[in-house]
Amino acid sequence: MNKAVYAFSGDPITYGHIDIIKRAAKIFDEIIVAIGVNPDKSYVFSLEERLDMAEKSLSMYKNVKVMAFRGLLVDFAYENNASVIIRGIRDTGDFGYEKLLYLASESQKLGIETCPFFAKQDLVHISSSTVKALQKEQGLIHEYVSIYVKKCVEEKMSGQFIVGVTGEIGSGKSYISDMLKTIAKKQGIEVHNIELDNIGHEILEELKEEKYIKIREEIVNTFGKEVQNIDGTINRKVLGNIVFEDAGKLNKLNSIMNTPILVRLRRKLYDKKGIILVNAALIAEAEMTYICNNNIIFINANKETQSARLKDRGYSDEQINHRIKSQYDSSEKQVKIEEIIKKDNYGNMWIIDNSYNLAEKDIEGLLLDIRNYFKI
Repeated sequence: MNKAVYAFSGDPITYGHIDIIKRAAKIFDEIIVAIGVNPDKSYVFSLEERLDMAEKSLSMYKNVKVMAFRGLLVDFAYENNASVIIRGIRDTGDFGYEKLLYLASESQKLGIETCPFFAKQDLVHISSSTVKALQKEQGLIHEYVSIYVKKCVEEKMSGQFIVGVTGEIGSGKSYISDMLKTIAKKQGIEVHNIELDNIGHEILEELKEEKYIKIREEIVNTFGKEVQNIDGTINRKVLGNIVFEDAGKLNKLNSIMNTPILVRLRRKLYDKKGIILVNAALIAEAEMTYICNNNIIFINANKETQSARLKDRGYSDEQINHRIKSQYDSSEKQVKIEEIIKKDNYGNMWIIDNSYNLAEKDIEGLLLDIRNYFKI
């Protein structure tokens, strides 16, 4: 059998590692992914955690096996009947270092060859150390690691268990989130509720930083002077009447707001620990499920209750109709989320019916399910 070994610390495994393994798995009959144990090296994750992340991230490759190893890699390869050691190379620094390792392996005279794999250009910036540096400052890491690994990094380094809260407008997302927070406080559990709508309101109306002033100016230039208040902030009611009547305009507004909302979300996440609820009506439509690692509370409500709640907020029948039509309906949202969970091979959806304001005991049950899921 044509067998190869690819070794790294896996602290944590990244898309750079996964790409090399995927390419190697097409060439060799079997790949042993060897997660190293070096007593002189300090790891963020335990060996068991590093093995778990690697196994979960590589489960789709049937000819790949994850193992731990100590000592010389060439000895490990020999004992596991592998004839080749794969080396990943990102730059000239890696090349020189890997050449020295090759010569050291050759000196052991075990007949093990070395096969270099050069990192693809769009992946050369990815490393385990970069992932950890970004997470330390609440940076985005979903393009560096798999969703499951992202969840593990957030838990280990930041003490954060992020859960999305979504559903149609008027389903009661804020009610459920506030109740979860209240019940958790009674149990001594830290829960934070971050509403993306409120972040958007801050950008449109409050924030004084130069960039947010420029964003408000862009919105005025895009949608017209009528959306601007005298003080330069945005009249959300007028803007809403414009964008919710036209899907193209709503998409344009979402495009303008997406990056600043993510920046402000990172600010909100900074230094928060415990269960963090990210309340976002458009989490499926905007393909933002990565924020909560596909772990989502999905809230349903019947149409009568939904309309009644929106009328209580002062919306007219016409405004309610426009806002409901601007989103996916519940079934479309759920299908989209299920597809993403399947694609990423990770995530969970708690589906609840909040047509009549969920009872406290039911929300206690939901909180228990979430705690059990994250092993809190």
